[in-house]
Amino acid sequence: MDLSLSSEAEDFRRQFRSFLARELPKDFVGVGGLEIEAVPEFIAWWRTRLYENGFLAVSWPKEYGGRGLTVESEIVIAQESAIAGVPTGGPNDHFGIQMLGNTLLVHGSEEQRSHFLPRIVDGSYRFAQGYSEPNAGSDLAALALRGRIDGQELILDGQKIWTSEAHLANWMFVLARTDTDAPKHRGISFVLVPLGSGADDSADASSMPTSTDNGVEIRPIRMISGKSEFNEVFFTGTRSKLSYVVGGLHQGWAVAMTLLGFERGETAATLPIRFQAELDRLGDLLTVKGKFDDPDLLDRFMGCQTRLFALRAMGYSWLSSVLSGAEQGAQSSIFKLFWSEYHQLVTELAVDALGEDALLPVGRPSSSAFRTDDVGAPNSTRSWDEVFLHARAGTIYAGTSEIQRSIIGERLLGLPREPRS
Repeated sequence: MDLSLSSEAEDFRRQFRSFLARELPKDFVGVGGLEIEAVPEFIAWWRTRLYENGFLAVSWPKEYGGRGLTVESEIVIAQESAIAGVPTGGPNDHFGIQMLGNTLLVHGSEEQRSHFLPRIVDGSYRFAQGYSEPNAGSDLAALALRGRIDGQELILDGQKIWTSEAHLANWMFVLARTDTDAPKHRGISFVLVPLGSGADDSADASSMPTSTDNGVEIRPIRMISGKSEFNEVFFTGTRSKLSYVVGGLHQGWAVAMTLLGFERGETAATLPIRFQAELDRLGDLLTVKGKFDDPDLLDRFMGCQTRLFALRAMGYSWLSSVLSGAEQGAQSSIFKLFWSEYHQLVTELAVDALGEDALLPVGRPSSSAFRTDDVGAPNSTRSWDEVFLHARAGTIYAGTSEIQRSIIGERLLGLPREPRS
């Protein structure tokens, strides 16, 4: 496992650190240290600074809005941002840059790349992901959203669910069934869909209404923590262009699988850093409350520390294979399974350490609805309670633990496939 970066990448690291030191306030400890009301404004400002200084999509070709650097530079930005406690972009950039943008570089036409990629980087187009449906989650190929061809357009009818940040998006990439007579994994198209007529040209749609003029209705889903980062989205006669189909009509399954490979790319670089900051915060909580005198809690804390060492090694192994240009494939399932189950152990320990105080959540809430609270967050009972609730979903979203174990067993260990019903 070779994690050494090139001298050019280390020079870039120094450049990015200088940018962080220049732009961030001197007393900045991370987004978690901001007042909760100030977080959205800070993230919007920070994305502007990243864009204006050329630190978004740096590995993309220059003609598409990037800088033509190597993937090492992306890893450097992810690592240093996690240490500093700042995001690597806006709320929708995980979908637009990391997932869709990199997929367009593989499967998109030149016309699609030239049109969409610069607008994704400058923030004009903010994408959400339209994969899951009420009856098509882990079994994604069971999707039922219909795409009917009408001249040079596709007309979409159906529903998507668990669409993160759809309320902030003006575009969505969706999987739609465009050939109902084809076998299950065929006849699916990968389509870029404007959520309203203004999405084609508007660079300033600060928020989306519940219903758009393109037959799209977005309904928030209230999470167990009280937040509403997920949505269900209904399409009724929604129109998109055939030229917005990526990878060819009825050929969307291969495109979808490529995108899922990019979905977990950044987590290997950032999660071990964020989890270490969270575990350090938990250690401070246990110290203040005198809980290290409890042999059970001490044993569980050391078990979490040991698991985090293993998680860091997995992340390093994954990054090493990325740097070598190897296909990731099913290896990412090991990482996803391990971190999601690890995080439930950590947050359960935090709630047990709080004891009866956990029944009265007070203080600053969590500013992140996924995985850990942001770096710099205080040890408030409300933060830990919310992160504990968020961790319950970690073994479900982005592929359930059951599905991850099936992938590991079949594709890595060579075990027989489960019988199909």
